[in-house]
Amino acid sequence: MATETKLNLKQSTIEKLQDLIQVNIDSAKGFNEAADNVDDTILSEKLRQVANERQRQATELQDYVCANNEEPRREGSYAASMHRTWMDIRAMFSSNDTYAIMAEAERGEDKIKEAYEDALKDEPGTAMNDVLLRQYEDVKSIHDSVRDIRDSLKS
Repeated sequence: MATETKLNLKQSTIEKLQDLIQVNIDSAKGFNEAADNVDDTILSEKLRQVANERQRQATELQDYVCANNEEPRREGSYAASMHRTWMDIRAMFSSNDTYAIMAEAERGEDKIKEAYEDALKDEPGTAMNDVLLRQYEDVKSIHDSVRDIRDSLKS
């Protein structure tokens, strides 16, 4: 079998990329929705920046899937859509809306961090490792930032 390159990925690598595309799309949508639901303008802008970063990551992975003559995922998951609906409901009934929103955002960050860890563990040494490791570092940094914001809002 030929050596895997970014332009000749194994099917298992492409499937992992598809999963990461979906989780990035879910994350971008979640952060945009969170930005819509917080009253703090500075926090809202920060959440939109995170959403843009997640969309950039999804687009980068989609480009690699396309370069391998596959159709990349363009939609998020049904489960994430349900999670965003739950965030909306929870925020409506919470006495500390921003804290509740950030707590849910942090839970979502746990999911994307886990998805990258699984991809790196399940497909070690792929041609995409450098890209996935770089994106994972960004994911961890944002995860920690979201956690810190959430913790700062505890009353």
